[in-house]
Amino acid sequence: MLVIGLTGGIGTGKSLVSRILEELGAAVVDADRVGHEAYTPHTVVWREVVEAFGEAIVGPEGEIDRKRLGSIVFGDPAEMAKLNGIMHPRMAEMIHQRVQELDRQGVQVVVVEAAVLVDAGWDRLPWIDQVWVTNSPEQLVVERLGLRNNLPEEEALKRVRSQLSFDERSRSADVMLENSGSTEELEQQVRSLWGSRVKGKVSSV
Repeated sequence: MLVIGLTGGIGTGKSLVSRILEELGAAVVDADRVGHEAYTPHTVVWREVVEAFGEAIVGPEGEIDRKRLGSIVFGDPAEMAKLNGIMHPRMAEMIHQRVQELDRQGVQVVVVEAAVLVDAGWDRLPWIDQVWVTNSPEQLVVERLGLRNNLPEEEALKRVRSQLSFDERSRSADVMLENSGSTEELEQQVRSLWGSRVKGKVSSV
């Protein structure tokens, strides 16, 4: 099995690359979905987060109110570090379990799509074989966020600049995907990389 860790900043085409790789035959594990599952009421992670941040973050159905939690951690690096200290190791365990299950099913290529891959140190996990990083020019990302999320330019810039920079992510990269053109151009890049970086590493793709 080959495991690709796929990361990149907001609006750089990470999810599109993930979909193309899935069409080519990879299985995708989405870290965002795993994170949502980790908040399931009365699980180990749920209890740890509630103990750390208080009952006020619990909604009427027992679920963690992500808006309330966000209001505590966003803009406060110490609180964010506390949350990440709980979530990142647990999420890594859950993702690894998914990867192992896919391996048992005979899946040859798995993509772990995770915005926090480098932030969380998952790029250094021994079961991540390659790290792929998407990138786009900042102004293009701001335009995409304006169209996609209806964000004003100032808010879009704030989101972009609150993340790790491409330079920081690229230090871990085995593959860098430049998404500054059309969807077709990005797909062509991914297909070419599938041929050069994936085929031949596994037995049947």
